[in-house]
Amino acid sequence: MRSSLVLSYAVLTLSLSTCAFSQTQFKQPTPDELKMTADSKAPGADAVYLNVEEISNDPLHYRTYYARIKVLTEKGKDLATVEVPYLRGDFKVADVKGRTIHADGQIIPLVGKPDDLLVSKKGDREIGRKVFNLPSVEVGSILEYRYQIDYGDYYSSPEWEVQKEYFVHSAHYQFTPFKSFMPGAHEATSHYLVDERGRTVNTLIWWAKLPDGVAIKAEAGGYYTVDVTDVPPIPDEEFMPPINSFLNKVFFYYKSAGSASDFWMSEAKEWSKDVDKFAEQSKTIREAVAGLVAPTDKEEDKARKIYLAVQALENTDYSRKKGESELKQLKQKEAKHAEDTWKLKSGDSEDIAMLYLAMARSAGLGAYAIKVVSRSRGVFDVSYLNLNQLNDTLVLLAIDGKPVLVDPGEKMCSFGTVNWRHSGAGGLRQSAEGPGYSVTPPQTYAGNTIRREASIKLDAHGQVTGSIRIMSTGQESLKWRQRALEIDETDLKKEYDKSLEQLVPDGVEAHLDHFLGLADPEVLLMSVVNVKGTLGTATSKRLLLPATFFESRPRTSFVSADKRLEPVDMRYADRIDEDVTYQIPEGIAVEGAPKDTQVPWQGHAIYGLKTTTQPGTVTVSRQFVRAFTLAKPDEYQDLRGFYQKVTAADQQSLVLTTSAQPAQGAKGN
Repeated sequence: MRSSLVLSYAVLTLSLSTCAFSQTQFKQPTPDELKMTADSKAPGADAVYLNVEEISNDPLHYRTYYARIKVLTEKGKDLATVEVPYLRGDFKVADVKGRTIHADGQIIPLVGKPDDLLVSKKGDREIGRKVFNLPSVEVGSILEYRYQIDYGDYYSSPEWEVQKEYFVHSAHYQFTPFKSFMPGAHEATSHYLVDERGRTVNTLIWWAKLPDGVAIKAEAGGYYTVDVTDVPPIPDEEFMPPINSFLNKVFFYYKSAGSASDFWMSEAKEWSKDVDKFAEQSKTIREAVAGLVAPTDKEEDKARKIYLAVQALENTDYSRKKGESELKQLKQKEAKHAEDTWKLKSGDSEDIAMLYLAMARSAGLGAYAIKVVSRSRGVFDVSYLNLNQLNDTLVLLAIDGKPVLVDPGEKMCSFGTVNWRHSGAGGLRQSAEGPGYSVTPPQTYAGNTIRREASIKLDAHGQVTGSIRIMSTGQESLKWRQRALEIDETDLKKEYDKSLEQLVPDGVEAHLDHFLGLADPEVLLMSVVNVKGTLGTATSKRLLLPATFFESRPRTSFVSADKRLEPVDMRYADRIDEDVTYQIPEGIAVEGAPKDTQVPWQGHAIYGLKTTTQPGTVTVSRQFVRAFTLAKPDEYQDLRGFYQKVTAADQQSLVLTTSAQPAQGAKGN
């Protein structure tokens, strides 16, 4: 967090400004560090941090960062490239120093200035990135660097990311706040500091997620410190939830609230006021709604008609967003109220969601805004005192006394469905009783279905031709409909064909013929696919086919690890049903079929496999229902056992035999 200081405080004395740099000196490596080729505390690591130090000093407006890194593999050499993002104008990256120390003790200093790259620009706000590369890096080298960030007449309470990509042997963090907020200060307030809403700051609040036995210490010198050793690296496991929400870190905040609960109570009220102001009724909104719904319409019909109307507007998150100059040329202004979005006939996801809120209210429906943290980014953390962690707006309707959650800002999302990122997501909500906390409902498997039907013509040598129909609802259909908005038809077909490669068996090609219902999110999405190739393994008398046609390619299972550190996040619950019918030519018989199998995981998932044999055909039916979204680490062994049984069932074979004899060659005289 940062905010401006009033001018009277910004004028610092020369003596203060000239001693702003923390004199962190480079360290002489030990013989053990120089000869290290692996680290017993981090087996298999590509690199380790030997030391990390971060010093923040708000009275002097600077922050320094220092690191020593041991490179253990070729991949670890990537850490020689250091990138420092910063806000141009307000912040300055200064006094960059660095060196590389080879295993024999040779020192190669960093020379030259870092590159200064523009990352993004919005109005007058520019995000830059200083980049420097430590020289002559080898496996076995020690990388050492430091830099300082100056931030002028601002305050910038630190956010320490204690856990990093690689193991950290030791780290020291230190923060000196303004005098009124130092440890032991009698008056924890300042008339010179104001927050982003212009309110006087009166409290220093901090939040920490640290290893057991580690705490923030208030030092007699007027600063706070954290010292940690042996910090494990950031976990890297398949199907993890957004990991940033679970890592070791420390955040400090200057706030006009006395506690986290006070902060969120105040922010919720301000947010709700801003929502109501944007969605306030106007003549334009009332006339638009009157043209869409009839007074005699039922509440759900009104809600659906308005939903379809706002969904039909241009959502600039899926198209080219109009810049300020283009809006000016078109004599249009950026939307500040719901009626602006309606007049523009376009807006981003937030604008369109807020427009729907305004129009639903104008139609007499009970409608409230919910703002959540996208599950693709993190989880709502009330200890993280920043309203900007909330990303996306949904609308909760009261229709005939029943709650209906809709996602109008999510292009191609059908009425009553929300993107998985917005399900099971925490945030703030409006209600008749006032604003408060909220968690949206999780997805159900009934709302996310995939049905695959394949008709495969098979010959005695395993050559196949045929077609597949894939029908989907919920998240699978939403994904492809949104993708169709972002790329052209040719690229969409290529991308879909790429996804089919992992769906069909080795030796079989699958190519999309066409979609049905791609442009209408209120109907089933169907893809028609043509297949050809060679299936299974043929011998002189037998043909061995995989039990399951779909998803039968070998791949590394996400449950191959013996244990799990983080939850398993499957994003959403779903159901998959498959029927594959093989048309068998004359002279071929079924010798062995996959055993009918059912694998339950009580309360979580169920798998079923069934084979039906009739003259000329064999049909293999498979069902997989996953009713859970998140599995905790202590549930991992049960989850692992379930998936291992499913894999074993899928690896069965369909064995066909042929009575045909090889052709005999002509006999010589």
